Amino acid sequence: MPVAVVTGGSRGIGRAVALRLADTGAAVVVNYRTDRAAAGEVVTTIEEAGGRAVSVAGDVADPGQIRHLFDAAEAAFGGIDIVVNNAGIAHFSPIAEATDDDFDRLFAVNTKATFLVLREAANRLRDGGRIVVVSSGATVTHRPGSGLYAAGKAAAEQLVRVLARELAPRAITVNSVLPGPVRTDALAAAGLAQADRIAASIPMGRLGEPGDIADIVGFLASEEARWITGAALPASGGAF
Repeated sequence: MPVAVVTGGSRGIGRAVALRLADTGAAVVVNYRTDRAAAGEVVTTIEEAGGRAVSVAGDVADPGQIRHLFDAAEAAFGGIDIVVNNAGIAHFSPIAEATDDDFDRLFAVNTKATFLVLREAANRLRDGGRIVVVSSGATVTHRPGSGLYAAGKAAAEQLVRVLARELAPRAITVNSVLPGPVRTDALAAAGLAQADRIAASIPMGRLGEPGDIADIVGFLASEEARWITGAALPASGGAF
């Protein structure tokens, strides 16, 4: 049974990824930062379907807590085969209006935390493993207001490309997924009119769903994707 660690796994895309990997037979470590109840619900859902899962609290921007997360995964299931780095935050503003605090916060979670997870994964994964980073289509669409968010995610994608080459001799693949607009709590908070406007701009005529992204992550984490590494896969319904 492969063992998967999913950061930010309590809701949205992370929740869908955790359930998708469990459906394929993986034991899943569901990482969360504050929402213990939501993470517990994901674990319960997996266990009721006959799978194995545990939840582990941890701030991905803290090196000590990242080590604890991986320690807990190894203690629970004996080793790690799949790491999905999904945790992240979003904030949008024109560059001229962005603050130093905005920069520090976005790069701490979207860049440094990705580095910490990738570094730990590189030292812990068993040979033949899979690493998938959930990035963002903001890195290729260059929309006004997305500068800091896109820059932090783009830096993380460079880590993916280099690590893919470094881990290739061990048959460990490292890839990223670039979601377009996805129906999540954050988008719902923007209101129905905003969601409808965004959906109308997507060639396939709808917003993405967390499950759409989870299926792509599940493929990249599978044996069938063994010959794909260092890639950044668009997942946008044709928006980019």
